[in-house]
Parts: sequence; C-alpha cells; structure tokens
Amino acid sequence: MVIDVHVHVYPPEIVSSWESIALQESHFASLARGRAHKWAAVPELLSAMDEDGVDESWISGFAFKDLELCRICNDYVIEAASLSGGRLRPLAVVPPLARGASAEIERCFERGAIGVGELFPDGQCWSIDDIRETWRLASLCNENGMFVLLHVSEPVGHKYPGKGKSGPREAYSFALNHPELKIIMSHWGGGLCAYENMKDVRMDLQNVWYDTAATPFLYDHSIFENLKSPGLSAKILYGSDYPLLRFPRYKKMTSQSTLSDAENSHLLSENAIKLLNSF
Repeated sequence: MVIDVHVHVYPPEIVSSWESIALQESHFASLARGRAHKWAAVPELLSAMDEDGVDESWISGFAFKDLELCRICNDYVIEAASLSGGRLRPLAVVPPLARGASAEIERCFERGAIGVGELFPDGQCWSIDDIRETWRLASLCNENGMFVLLHVSEPVGHKYPGKGKSGPREAYSFALNHPELKIIMSHWGGGLCAYENMKDVRMDLQNVWYDTAATPFLYDHSIFENLKSPGLSAKILYGSDYPLLRFPRYKKMTSQSTLSDAENSHLLSENAIKLLNSF
C-alpha cells in the first residue's frame, strides 16, 4: 500500500486567475512563476495515482494569505475527497493570524478535514517560533484531533522562494511550544530529523513526523537510511509534493538504498496509518 501525505491540487478558478492572484500574493507568485511549478486538478491526480500505484493521497490547496482564497481551496479538496471513495483525504489551509481562521478550521474539520496544511509561515507572514502567533492554531487542531503540516525550509544548500525564518531551529521551537500537537514537518523538517539522534531532542519531538516531499531535489538516496534509526523508523512519511514530483522518482531512490521490505512498508503506508490512529 502507498499513502502520499503531501499532495497539492488547485481549483479551476485559482488556475484561471493565477496571474491576478499573484499580484496580491507574493509567495504564491514566486512559486507559480518558477520553472519547476506545475498545475494539477483532482482528475489529473487520480489518473497519476492509478498509473503510479498510489492508493491514497492527503490533499490540500495552496496556503494563501487571503482567507477567502483558502476557502476556495478547502471547498475543492473537501468535495473531491467526499467523492473519492476513500482515496483522497482533505487538509485545510488557512492564514493562522487572519480573522475567521479558527472558524474555517472548525468548518473544514466538520466536513472531514484530517489536518491543517501545508502552511507556509514565511509566505503567510507569521512566525512559527512565536507562541503568541501559534497558540490558537495549535490549540484548535489539538482539540479537534487534527495534525498540522508545516513547511520547513532547509537552512543551507537550497534556494527557496520567500525563504526566511522557518528553518529547523524555528520548527523545533514550534514543537517545544506545543508538545501536545501532532505535527508533520515537510522536507525532512529541513534537516531537523537528524537531531533526533540526541536523546533530549527525541524526547522533545515525540509528536513530530517528517515527510519526504521534494527529496530528489534536495538529497541523494542515502537520506532514506534514516528509516533504520530506532528513533525515526516510525516517524518518516512518504510525501511527494505532487504535482511537482511523482512516486516513481521516490521509488527509484529507495531502490538504491538498503531499506528492507519492512522499512519500505513503514515509509510508504504504515507510519501514516499509525499517525491517524494516534488520535
């Protein structure tokens, strides 16, 4: 079984109006105008899942600064999930500091959202290490049994549009401030996962998972050896960052690693199932 925990799809009205939206959303503009950017709607995703052998995808729209744009994305993924026969699970996107963000999370939870994210702290102009800006988001998600999928940037070696103060140090502070919250840190947590070899850090990050989104752009196949670490074997989740990348790119990398069949199963589905069952 293959579960992809990090997938983006775009409502038609966002795609058709993206250039005018980009005038007001600088982070979105940087990504949408990038050479690697791709658009994808739900039908294309389902077709790709069939071709690649992906059984389930956790889908979200784009985390805009504008709450109304986020609502459009949320309605799209929630409806798609409801019609998918269990193949798609929706995540909500919100600007955490916007008036009405809490009500939107509640609305999406009531309609089946399992988490909130992928959120872009730098692009949405909020600080993940400032508890005054994060407590409401964390409390609401924890109360509803939802996780947060958080974009975490690499501190060195990778140029990312809008990259600022959302690296592993800040992500660590976010986890320390909200130890009860279930968190998925994207892109291997910007390298934060490596610090889980330290006992104290591992204790602090008990409720943190890491996804593999964009791995082929960032690392070589040796990164998957982290699944052999006792502290990380149950905490790494397969995430593609579709439509940017698809499953065969990851399958090629894991085939070059020394992962056993059991370790591959943990990565591709078992760890995600255990995360959902932890609520």
